[in-house]
Amino acid sequence: MNDAASRQEENTGFIILISCVATLGGFLFGFDSGVINGTVDGLRAAFNSDSMGTGFNVASMLLGCAVGAFFAGRLADHYGRRVVLIVAAVCFIISAWGSGVATGSLEFVIYRIIGGLAVGAASVMSPAYISEVASARYRGRLATVQQIAIISGLFAAFLSNYLLARVAGASTQPLWNGFEAWRWMFWVEILPAGLFLVALLFIPESPRYLVVKGQLQRAQAVLARLYGARQAEAKVREIDASRAGEAHRPRLSDLISKTTGKVRPIVWIGIGLAVFQQLVGINVVFYYGAVLWQAVGFSENDALLINVLSGALSIGACLVTVVLIDRVGRKPLLWIGSAGMALTLAAVAFAFASGHLDANGRLQLSDGMGVFALVAANAYVVFFNASWGPVMWVMLGEMFPNQIRGSGLAVAGLFQWAANFAVTMTFPIMLAGVGLAAAYGCYAAAALVSVFFVLRYVHETNGRELEQMEG
Repeated sequence: MNDAASRQEENTGFIILISCVATLGGFLFGFDSGVINGTVDGLRAAFNSDSMGTGFNVASMLLGCAVGAFFAGRLADHYGRRVVLIVAAVCFIISAWGSGVATGSLEFVIYRIIGGLAVGAASVMSPAYISEVASARYRGRLATVQQIAIISGLFAAFLSNYLLARVAGASTQPLWNGFEAWRWMFWVEILPAGLFLVALLFIPESPRYLVVKGQLQRAQAVLARLYGARQAEAKVREIDASRAGEAHRPRLSDLISKTTGKVRPIVWIGIGLAVFQQLVGINVVFYYGAVLWQAVGFSENDALLINVLSGALSIGACLVTVVLIDRVGRKPLLWIGSAGMALTLAAVAFAFASGHLDANGRLQLSDGMGVFALVAANAYVVFFNASWGPVMWVMLGEMFPNQIRGSGLAVAGLFQWAANFAVTMTFPIMLAGVGLAAAYGCYAAAALVSVFFVLRYVHETNGRELEQMEG
């Protein structure tokens, strides 16, 4: 499928179009994750919550994410990638509306968990869908667009939060129709969620899923639209041949090696990638950025504006990865990113360690150290979004063989969101206990360990067809 004739028949524009539709799930993943950042003060005031309660209100979505990621892979193996994404779009709409109308913590948590189910499903299904429709020679670039969509969603949420809070005067002040600005921050998400739902109705199902389900004629029809009629039949045979010895439906037990009786090594590597992406503390910046920068002396408006800056830098870093990922490969980007994050996180920890607490218990930094912390933190965000941010999702979408892709994504996604929940839930506790410097020191240590994990255990997937992946 890589010769000149097949490339002429390939409908690249259509492949890019349907991949962009799938990446709308990533945009909503980012928006739903980032919108909470500007609402923390509003939630605290509306629900009279303490540090633990506020932490749970923020982290509650991640419980839904873990469940959504785990069951999305399994459900997608039975009902299809497209169907699961449609259900996720509906959940995004329900969550956005309900989070804004909530009058108490329990009601709010329920709606956030529904949103979490959608985020978890989109986080694993969007890159999986893209990897299953795209050609190996540019699969990495298209899958990286998923991370750009995630960061664009975060950026849109940060910008929306900033503008709404600025118009109202503060996130806790009434805006339109007497509703506080923080409630409108959630309702804005209904617009992109509705667009996602409508767009999904017009894209085809994954051809690799159709082959696994035995629907060879439908698979061939989809492949003909993607790669041309001449290549479709050969590609169906290739995908079907890759399932030799795996005639049954995909199931979780496929993750256990038939020869050793142990979990396949590729599954452990997927789990390691998923967990390390969270242990470096990136979502502390995304979820608690406003709280973090207010804690070192910035006003709410300035803190929200810093979030906008971080979002813009993140998009730029992802664009660099789009250019590099199919040229230099996945593994070099991962270990270089790990090393960069370890250094910049250590720098942030050093800056915070130089501060002192004022009479109100808030950390105060000198002007020079405040600027140093800000620069180091944004350099950390750039390293993350040029490496682990997009590359982890690219690798999870392509590293598993066809038969175990859904199950492998389910388990890796479960661990990824569980780690996300643990980091997010513990940050306000660490902030009140050991302080910012110690918290960031822990994240720096995790980044350093991830360098050795990548060099020792991660194998390159660049340029390989999905049918060539080994478990």
